[in-house]
Amino acid sequence: MKKMDDGKLLRIVLWLLLCAVGAYILIKGMSLDKKTLVNMCRDAQEKAIEAYLPGILETDGVKSQTPVEWLCSKVEKQLPFLGTIQAKEMEETEKDRETDKKIMEENSDFLEAKLLEENQEAGPVGSGEENTGGVDAQSENQESAGNTESGSQQEAGTGKDNTQTADAGDAGQQEASAANAIVNPISLDMFQDFDYVISNFYTIDKTTSINSDQLNAPALVSEDLKMTTGSDQPQILVYHSHSQEEFIDSNPGDPSTSIVGVGEYLVTLLRDTYGYNVLHVTDTFDIVDGKLDRNKAYNYAQDKISQVLEENPSVEVVIDLHRDGVPDDKHLVTDVNGKPTAKIMFFNGLSRTNQNGDIEYLPNPYIQDNLAFSLQLALQAKQYYPEWLRTIYLRGYRYNLHLRPKALLVECGAQTNTVEEEMNAMEPLADVLNKVLKGE
Repeated sequence: MKKMDDGKLLRIVLWLLLCAVGAYILIKGMSLDKKTLVNMCRDAQEKAIEAYLPGILETDGVKSQTPVEWLCSKVEKQLPFLGTIQAKEMEETEKDRETDKKIMEENSDFLEAKLLEENQEAGPVGSGEENTGGVDAQSENQESAGNTESGSQQEAGTGKDNTQTADAGDAGQQEASAANAIVNPISLDMFQDFDYVISNFYTIDKTTSINSDQLNAPALVSEDLKMTTGSDQPQILVYHSHSQEEFIDSNPGDPSTSIVGVGEYLVTLLRDTYGYNVLHVTDTFDIVDGKLDRNKAYNYAQDKISQVLEENPSVEVVIDLHRDGVPDDKHLVTDVNGKPTAKIMFFNGLSRTNQNGDIEYLPNPYIQDNLAFSLQLALQAKQYYPEWLRTIYLRGYRYNLHLRPKALLVECGAQTNTVEEEMNAMEPLADVLNKVLKGE
């Protein structure tokens, strides 16, 4: 009796499944002809006989299917499109695997690129080049075959401009005298107000952040930064991570009209007007295979400048002089003592990003000293040359400011400024440097 009950139950299940398949076919708008239905009924009967009277049918040694396997095979035979759907699903699954693999590879590439960017310590939006300011107007692949002079050739090139800069140095002395009067007095009490300091002195990049504990303005403006080394030894070093930066009227291939020439004028002012012992490194760090390539300029510069500092341990001040990159319709110029003068910006790296926190592989034990140096220079600039300073820009990387406590990155003007405007900017820069280093 139990066996018959089981058989009855199986038949009921089979017919229910067949009814479900039939309903599915009707819903999908398909139809089965009479012959197909007869075949299905006959196959069902044979399967029932095989299950309950196995001796009647010969299997010829072929392994018998289970009822479920048999039903699936019949459904697949009558509805061949199911096999196509299954194959398509398998294909889509494989595509999904390939897509996942591609996404993982792209994520890996992205992370690698971000790591490279942090190792390089900067990069403008969309270009992959190192940058410390705005949109760089120069092409990453700009041909610079004419700008690959050796250090000695560059010095010879800047030497060609020494006649002009010597005269300008005398003018710089006059300007320094004229700047002894404070135009815009700022009380040190104002630095107790963190919000005032941030809003009046700083621009904070979205990649990083800073609070009053990390930027203790009263302590920074009161830190003693006077020069302690005598002028009988090198005291100041000027260099250019991006030596190929030029201006709107620069002569291509002539370093004396590039940022290197501007740096030479600063060196002349500091040396001849203020009496400092100054080194000027004019090596090229941003040319690779004859093309402009700033991807590792800071790395190359670090190697060279570290070597120079090891050879000249007396150097206290290290200045990396740049020009910014801005939209072509922006002109960073103001009037200083009746002269058109490129506006400047100081730049500090905090070795810390919002996303990753402290960047352990970019340590800088001198962050507070760096901040003190740029803030004191900015204070002097705002008091003596109120319209000349743009801001102090804070970003999340390092920019080789770890090489000395009094390390400074300066962005002077941009590619839209003239060489004259850039040269003129070195006069107030030399003046405020002298004021801070003399403790005035």
